[in-house]
Amino acid sequence: MELNIIFSIIILIISVVIHEVSHGYAAYFLGDPTAKLAGRLTLNPLKHADLFGSFLVPLFLALFPGGFIIGWAKPVPYNPYNLKAGKWGPGLVAAAGPASNLGLAIIFSLLFRVVVTNQDLVYLSPLLLSVILINVVLAIFNLTPVAPFDGAKILSACLPRAWRKAELFLNKNQWWLVLVVILVMSSLLTPIATAITHVLTGA
Repeated sequence: MELNIIFSIIILIISVVIHEVSHGYAAYFLGDPTAKLAGRLTLNPLKHADLFGSFLVPLFLALFPGGFIIGWAKPVPYNPYNLKAGKWGPGLVAAAGPASNLGLAIIFSLLFRVVVTNQDLVYLSPLLLSVILINVVLAIFNLTPVAPFDGAKILSACLPRAWRKAELFLNKNQWWLVLVVILVMSSLLTPIATAITHVLTGA
């Protein structure tokens, strides 16, 4: 059991690092070099890991039943005024994170489908399932339309200016809303993510 928790936390850390690096590269491709200049366009976890979000929170959640493990890395910095895409820039940068997690889930789902047909490799299937499930969880969780999650920036880019007051309200009360999201998602996220994983893997 302890070994499974360790593997899950390692997979989570690697996944959130890729998530954050994807934000940085999206900003870089859109004209902002802030992340590059800060040395954050690297997969070195030491550059991105957050003691609280990358280690303590996942470990704490792992001690509870239900298998709900989530975490985060230090946000990659970027300057929205450097982005070439106008009002869509922040939304595109935000979308790159969840997109990277969905991409990882799809890639490892294809690997899973190959592994389960090969008796010599079938022992890898639980590890691959963990990678897929964790990345699906990260993608869904980060698409929540509440600041500071990526979904809030994506929603902001899509909404007309008339909705900016609602956006200001959400930002002002973000930590209360985050608490509500975590409490609600802790019971809903794992079943939803498991269902999506079944669809991706056919298992």
